[in-house]
Amino acid sequence: MPMTKVLVVDDEPTVREVVVGYLRRDGHEVAEAGDGTVALELLDADPPDLVVLDMMLPGVHGLDVLRRVRATSDIPVIMLTARAEESDRVAGLELGADDYVVKPFSPRELAARVNGVLRRTSGRQASAPGPIVHGELTVDPLSRQVTLGDREIEMTPKEFDVLVFLAASPRQVFSRAQLLESVWQSSPDWQDPATVTVHVRRIRNKIEDDPEHPRWITTVWGVGYRFEP
Repeated sequence: MPMTKVLVVDDEPTVREVVVGYLRRDGHEVAEAGDGTVALELLDADPPDLVVLDMMLPGVHGLDVLRRVRATSDIPVIMLTARAEESDRVAGLELGADDYVVKPFSPRELAARVNGVLRRTSGRQASAPGPIVHGELTVDPLSRQVTLGDREIEMTPKEFDVLVFLAASPRQVFSRAQLLESVWQSSPDWQDPATVTVHVRRIRNKIEDDPEHPRWITTVWGVGYRFEP
């Protein structure tokens, strides 16, 4: 397996040092940036396979960096956030962050999250089944493309993973805890189930004619979500 490149963006040198050390120990090539401006320069010059991005950065805010990343690529992004900043965590997910880790965090846990995301993204093409077709909606796990009629729908990697998981099992109801375990390889003990809610809302905004009255992904109140073929 070729060495993967990870960009770590955090304005605290001690945090960067510890995270970079763990990731290099796991065999990753790691670049680092202490502010948003340098991060954007590195992203343009040598795009990584994954970005670990602190929310609060001097110069260019972490959310602005994320917005710039999502405007041009689907590079997976794991946000680092402070526990008190719930609104920022939600904003990051709505802008397309794939995951977040709350400060203070265990470097070992963060490294495990990074490895898990990279493992999923690197193994997608080898294990991807054929296209999933439901009426006008086609979800292709191999090319990682979503089309609705003749229109291609852009999605972040995690949005795509959620849609594939639901569309592959039509009419089956999945709780948020089940989606966390299957798509994020996490649990409500580790991660806020609101992560699932935000991603489902983003998917609906992209594929539904009326997101408030969804046709494809419906809510089963008190239980979870179901894909309607």
